[in-house]
Amino acid sequence: MTAATGRAVGAWQGAWLLVEAYWTWYQRYWTATLFSTMVYPLLFLLTMGVGVGSQVQAGPATGGVSYLHYIAPTVLVAGSMQQGVADSGYRVLSGFKMQRDYVAVTATPVTPGQILGGHILWNSILLTLTGAVYATVAALFGAWSNPGVVVVVLVGTLTGLACATPTAALAAKTFDEGGRFALLFRFLVLPMTLLAGTFFPIGSLPLVLRWLAWVFPLWHGNQLAHAATIGGVGGWAVTGHLAYLCAVFALGWVAAHRFFYQRLVY
Repeated sequence: MTAATGRAVGAWQGAWLLVEAYWTWYQRYWTATLFSTMVYPLLFLLTMGVGVGSQVQAGPATGGVSYLHYIAPTVLVAGSMQQGVADSGYRVLSGFKMQRDYVAVTATPVTPGQILGGHILWNSILLTLTGAVYATVAALFGAWSNPGVVVVVLVGTLTGLACATPTAALAAKTFDEGGRFALLFRFLVLPMTLLAGTFFPIGSLPLVLRWLAWVFPLWHGNQLAHAATIGGVGGWAVTGHLAYLCAVFALGWVAAHRFFYQRLVY
């Protein structure tokens, strides 16, 4: 055994120790998350893109492409958004309150900031993995018309992380059983999925709902996904969408970092 030194491990080393722990768990229980992270988005794609989509004619509303090609990238991004929120809600709360593994880890040289970093690193790996699996299976149904799908997977990861860090901050400030996460899904995640351009352009929405859609990180991710696959989004707009997602991620990270330390140290 290695003798304890009492010194904090390096920032990246401590975070990767958490990733290793998550990977060990995932190898044993990955089937428990199979439906929500991989099967569910594919069912959405088949139902809306192949089923209902067969009745939708290509036109200006779909960017001149088939409905399947229109929603394939946005369903991937929407699934990543939902996964980012889900994995940073009850999972993070459990680390503080139920399983209390975060409390146990901070008894070692690993810091609360490294715990948060490990959680976000693991989220990014899992989001990229599930996005790649979705993209591969969707390709069997002719869902992609160009190699932009690679960019879509990365956009999905960024969008998921932009929603994960604020959710982790919320979880760090939750001291009850987490009933607020059910409300979060019902009154924020679901409306975001439906109104942020996943299934139809937001130009058909009333102005007040369009303003709401513009605030949603998912709309910015959907725009980037369409820019990579069907086009129609200008270069400056792409820059703005990227900046918005990065800003939401950064603000969520700062809040979560502070709240993790408040909960585990102060």
